[in-house]
Amino acid sequence: MRIDENTYRPIREWNESDRPREKLCNLGRAHLSEAELLAIIIGSGTRRESAVELARRLLHSVNNNLVELGKLNVSELQRIPGIGPAKAICITAALELGRRRQEAAPLMRRKVTSSSDLYELFGPRLSDLRHEEFWVVALNQANKVLESRRIGSGGISSTVADIRMILKFGLETGATSLAVLHNHPSGNLNPSEQDIRLTRSISEAARLIEIRLIDHLIVSESGYHSFADSGQLT
Repeated sequence: MRIDENTYRPIREWNESDRPREKLCNLGRAHLSEAELLAIIIGSGTRRESAVELARRLLHSVNNNLVELGKLNVSELQRIPGIGPAKAICITAALELGRRRQEAAPLMRRKVTSSSDLYELFGPRLSDLRHEEFWVVALNQANKVLESRRIGSGGISSTVADIRMILKFGLETGATSLAVLHNHPSGNLNPSEQDIRLTRSISEAARLIEIRLIDHLIVSESGYHSFADSGQLT
């Protein structure tokens, strides 16, 4: 995007009603565009473009998709001209706060009665990762979440889940049931043969210590696959 130096005006020279910070204070956050909100986080533009214009260019680089923006790390953000280390860190921190808020709000219920509940509670932390992670969730007799823990973290196409660690976690938390989740960065929600064998092994081993495996979710940015819903739990 080429900036015309003859038409560029810094934000401080804009009408007060058009400045992002003043607009947020006077009208509320819902009245700001994504570029204006991002401009507040960025703080300042460059000698040739305002913070809003820089924010628009950054959003344009990810096809105006906030999910894709959230996947960029600090180094990748700095490849955008005008985004230095400080701006990249602020953007990353703000997006991470948004992600954690998304996770925290549903956790107020902390009860799992369906695969969609499980996905709503834990899907956001897995859906846009670039590597695979394997999580286990401990639940009590009322299906309320006791605790969750990452058991394994791997590469792009696989991760290792130790069944002994899963069972140990269940016993330590006093769980009466467990749910497990892992993500497919490729976006493919179809379970692999390894996924199917692992699910069967976890279910059988947990049953021996009187803990029930209620579901295994495969998560991606496009949704999830539930072993329980598809009748794949033994």
